Amino acid sequence: MTLTKAHLMDAIQNDIGLSRKQSSELIESMVEIIKNTLENGENVLISGFGKFCIKEKKERRGRNPATGDDMMLDPRRVVTFRCSPVLRKKING
Repeated sequence: MTLTKAHLMDAIQNDIGLSRKQSSELIESMVEIIKNTLENGENVLISGFGKFCIKEKKERRGRNPATGDDMMLDPRRVVTFRCSPVLRKKING
């Protein structure tokens, strides 16, 4: 099963007692803050969970898998995630 925003809203509503609308606003606000922070090139650290990091990729040579032609891939930024030792321990038991 995949955890969705709807599942998060339900959990917040049940655990904390906020209304559905307040739960939705809380989740949306949190996601927006994370997106804006990453967009600005800053990392996001959530203690006990992990760290979202921005990684700069340089221009590199690639290959089109459909045609086999060589091509140059543009430089870009990607988001990586490193889980915290606490989460890793919880996942592995």
